[in-house]
Amino acid sequence: MPPVTATFRFYEELNDFLPPPRRKQAFSVACAEAATAKHMIEALGVPHTEVELILVNGESVGFGHRLRDGDRVAVYPRFESLDVLPLLRVRPVPLREAQNGVRFLADAHLGGLARLLRMAGFDTRYDNHMDDAEIAALAEAEARTILTRDLELLKRRNVTHGCFVHALRPMAQLQEVAERLDLARLARPFSRCLECNVPLRAVDKAEVWERLPPAVRAGQTTFRRCEACGRVYWPGSHWRRMRAALGAALPGNGALADQAVRE
Repeated sequence: MPPVTATFRFYEELNDFLPPPRRKQAFSVACAEAATAKHMIEALGVPHTEVELILVNGESVGFGHRLRDGDRVAVYPRFESLDVLPLLRVRPVPLREAQNGVRFLADAHLGGLARLLRMAGFDTRYDNHMDDAEIAALAEAEARTILTRDLELLKRRNVTHGCFVHALRPMAQLQEVAERLDLARLARPFSRCLECNVPLRAVDKAEVWERLPPAVRAGQTTFRRCEACGRVYWPGSHWRRMRAALGAALPGNGALADQAVRE
């Protein structure tokens, strides 16, 4: 079989995965025998979970498209406002609109982000003892979007939805993920247990009286409890600090805005 050379051009944030000499410009590479678009995109360093649209010679194709000599390949990330549904070939719906986009699985290095996502009300699984194969299998079984800083994890064949997190600090990570997946409008802050990931239930003070510190008994009237671990939550000083932090990371969230107005 004669050698195949294709020209690639990556757009927007996908350039962050490339070495500097290949960013924001077209470049030609020799392709493996019978290489598919997915194989070459990931061989060049970009996880397939970050890709929303592939054009080969101007025609939209799927990940399994076999590359031919002289092909010109344009690779695009998630589109924020442009409707690309008629062009999609790599997945049934745009990344931003995927139904599993609000159910997450954070890998071992993102425990702080997992806790913040739970605080914002998002169903987020986290177990720092799972290896990559277990994470990929669980995400597939439960239709969860994987959050990770491990590129190789996102390249696994059975991973369909994932997000590479660039930021290093948890609050910056939350803001990054929220912006990329348009989470602000979907957040339900302080509705989920930070430890168990279980939705909280509103309870009367009498139901949790024995578990409250004296100062809380005297000063608080609103309580929620986790039915899994029994933890009790109330809007104390820590709650107010975290509400302000979430408000900065999730601008435009109606629940956070309403809470600020009431105070």
